[in-house]
Amino acid sequence: MRFCGISLYAVHVGEIGAMHIGLLGTMAQLYLSDLREKTWRGQLGKALQGKLPGGKAYGYDVVAPGTGERRINALEARIVGRIFREFADGSSPRAIAKRLNLESIPGPEGRPWGGTTIRGQADRGTGILNNALYAGCLEWNRCSYIKDPRIGKRVARPNPRSKWEIVEIPDLRIVDDNLWARVKARRQEVRLEIGRNGEGNALNRAHRRRYLLSGLLVCGCCGGGYTIVGPDR
Repeated sequence: MRFCGISLYAVHVGEIGAMHIGLLGTMAQLYLSDLREKTWRGQLGKALQGKLPGGKAYGYDVVAPGTGERRINALEARIVGRIFREFADGSSPRAIAKRLNLESIPGPEGRPWGGTTIRGQADRGTGILNNALYAGCLEWNRCSYIKDPRIGKRVARPNPRSKWEIVEIPDLRIVDDNLWARVKARRQEVRLEIGRNGEGNALNRAHRRRYLLSGLLVCGCCGGGYTIVGPDR
């Protein structure tokens, strides 16, 4: 703006100069940090009371907005139980999702079912099969979120188990301990099978190669990211 000869004014301080930018910027950052800490403490208080500080998980209804209180949705709870039983009996998440879609059963928020919706990520506790709430246990603070300065988006980082807050909520249990244990055991078996070859040796995990401009090139028309699809294009 200075290069273009434009001056910036604020109602309460008049013309904005370099000193205002430094001081007000610092004060704004301190305010955001304090607000983040207060929000976290408020969520912690709800979690310790057995209330859900986050969003609504599939299988539950909100009792009163803002209170963190939930109740079991009987129709969705039957679907959750079915998913757990079919996976424990040997079905893959993708096959389960395909059957649910063929039966026109709506997924979370009315969207179609996908394999990742059911499978999720074990480290972050996402996905139907990883949500301990279905076993009557609230696991809070599993992840911390920090903004990546390169892309401007928040990135989840799993916290060590010592930082988790675990609260028993038997009123919200949908699956019993035996079924929960069977699902966990099969997930571990599948994880080991995927990570080893036919001789039982650990496979070298495949990593996407990163190039000099990886993640930086975007289309000037639609804003979509560029992806290398071949050695020459």
